[in-house]
Amino acid sequence: MRKTHLLVLLVKMTKHDFIFMDDNAPAHRGRIIRERLLQAGVPQMEWPALSPGLNPIENLWDQLSRRVEGRNPAPQNLNDLRAALQEEWNAMPHQTISRRVNSMRHRCQAVINAQELVTCY
Repeated sequence: MRKTHLLVLLVKMTKHDFIFMDDNAPAHRGRIIRERLLQAGVPQMEWPALSPGLNPIENLWDQLSRRVEGRNPAPQNLNDLRAALQEEWNAMPHQTISRRVNSMRHRCQAVINAQELVTCY
C-alpha cells in the first residue's frame, strides 16, 4: 500500500522538474524497484555507491536520531515519537542545515579525488 502511494507521489512530482534521490542502499536499488520507477517515468539521480555523505540529509537524519534518542523521558509510543521528531526537527538550528548544504562542493570533490571510493564523508 505505501509503495503504491509513494509511486503515485513520485509520478506527480515529475511534473515539477523533480529528480528522485534515494539513499543508494541495495534494497532501494533492486531490479524490481528500478524497473517500476523507470516504467513510471520517475527520473533518478545516479551517484556512487558507499557515498551517503553526498546526501546532506543523511547527516541531518543522524543528528535528528541522536537528539530523539537523548530525550528524557524517551518516546513511549508512535505518537510520542512523531511529536519528538517534529520538535527536534523544528529545534535544529538553520545554520546546521546550511552548513551541510554548503559543504557539498567539498564532499563532491572528495569523491572525485577518491575516484568514487570511500571518503571521509
